[in-house]
Amino acid sequence: MSNKTKKGDVLLEIKGLKIQGFSDEKWHDIVKGVDLKLHRGEVLGLIGESGAGKSTLGLAAMGYTQPGCRITGGEILFDGSDLAQLSESEKRGLWGNRMTYVAQSAAASFNPAHRLLDQTTASTIRAKIMPRAEAHSDAKTLYGALNLPDPDHIGDRYPHQVSGGQLQRVMTAMAMSPRPDLIVFDEPTTALDVTTQVEVLSSMRAIVEEFNTAAIYITHDLAVVAQMADVIKVLRYGEEVEESSTRVMLSDPKEAYTKSLWSVRALEKPIQKPSDTLLSLKGIDASYGTVKVLHQVDIEVPRGSTVAVVGESGSGKSTTARVITGLLPQLAGSIEFNGEALPKKLSERSKDQKRRIQMIYQMADTAMNPRQTVRDIIGRPLEFYLDMRGEKKEARIVELLEMIELDASFLARLPGELSGGQKQRICIARALAAEPEFVICDEVTSALDQIVREGILKLLLRLQDELGLTYLFITHDISTVKAIADQVVVMNQGEVVEQGLKTDVFQPPHPEYTNLLLSSVPEMDPDWLTNLTRHRLETAGNAV
Repeated sequence: MSNKTKKGDVLLEIKGLKIQGFSDEKWHDIVKGVDLKLHRGEVLGLIGESGAGKSTLGLAAMGYTQPGCRITGGEILFDGSDLAQLSESEKRGLWGNRMTYVAQSAAASFNPAHRLLDQTTASTIRAKIMPRAEAHSDAKTLYGALNLPDPDHIGDRYPHQVSGGQLQRVMTAMAMSPRPDLIVFDEPTTALDVTTQVEVLSSMRAIVEEFNTAAIYITHDLAVVAQMADVIKVLRYGEEVEESSTRVMLSDPKEAYTKSLWSVRALEKPIQKPSDTLLSLKGIDASYGTVKVLHQVDIEVPRGSTVAVVGESGSGKSTTARVITGLLPQLAGSIEFNGEALPKKLSERSKDQKRRIQMIYQMADTAMNPRQTVRDIIGRPLEFYLDMRGEKKEARIVELLEMIELDASFLARLPGELSGGQKQRICIARALAAEPEFVICDEVTSALDQIVREGILKLLLRLQDELGLTYLFITHDISTVKAIADQVVVMNQGEVVEQGLKTDVFQPPHPEYTNLLLSSVPEMDPDWLTNLTRHRLETAGNAV
């Protein structure tokens, strides 16, 4: 194979690709005869709901299949050679060299024991693309191009010493270090807040354009793919639904399924008028060790309503949730629930106080014991809080499953046998098993695709209406806020910047920070990121 192809040449061509996965003691078709063509310097967006085959196809473009998967037909032609026919050693010569991969979870992709600079350049040095000193110098240049702070020294830090958005950009630098022909981006901004996402997307696009790299961008966020992709391919159940240029796809999708993806973004909840206060935070200060992270936080949550807490990473959203639950005792201030003061520490709260406040976590994968069945997961709070046993407990578990639109066939399943949306529904059922009044939802839809996300939000709204629940909804997704919130609290650097009814907070004029958040929400316009970047550069230039 040649080292480089010319701009515009076909770099990757997949013909009739078929891939199977093994589960339930048999093989299942998961990619069913898909074709794909990618030119050098082009970005192809892959979209579709969970189970569509996006990540499987993206990895197959590098000649890789996950454990339990196998290629059963078709060709994967990379620069003229069929990857499906190459040996493992031949493919390993391409991986980390001519092909690189940027994963969804940067934190899980770095070795915590090694400095960022060493990890960024490891593949480049191992493949002898550059000597160590040159690779290190080049990595610092890439850090600068990706708008990382202090590019000459940030590589001296360890992964835990930088933010999630910074770590995602370091991973992009790692992928760019060997100057690959192809990069596969697999949901690289899903867990980032909107302002950080804008920075990362802008940096990724700029560096891909600068080095004329071909890329496959996998995402369930339609507005994000609109900013990154030249061409969009829609997948469903392992088959292609349609493909066209981004502008044509956005303005005139042909297939009903594609149109349904577009319409999901329109969900918006009518506002529930405030009633009496269920939860009140007054003058809350909190710290991690010597670092103070909450400063005089006041929040009122009306009974039966949904209050959304929004802000960037590090704004104090999740810390506020930890204080409410008693996992992080506050330094100052008070928390009242149902008019009664809550003890600061979880260990000092009664079982009934614990029962009434429950939490649903962002990552359903890590929130459940992988060795426990659905029956065990939902049954545990029934025993602990309500002393429910035997047939009564079993019947209640089935009732809870039906409440979240699942059934008794799920009782014996393990978390690994569930889809992402099903896992999150089980976590919701586990919280409801305690019969709470107040539920904290911490980024519960951020890792879900558009259609599954809509289903979870509609489920939460229905349960709120039927059970009279009150929600505190922590999120960085403004479209989610519009879909579910009655009131909005905007936080920045541990302080409440603004709070009030959703209609009031979203109505201009805005405080400067709220305006930054709202202006950073991607729109279904392929020129949005370009125009925003230009506007911010001009504004910064005028300020100087």
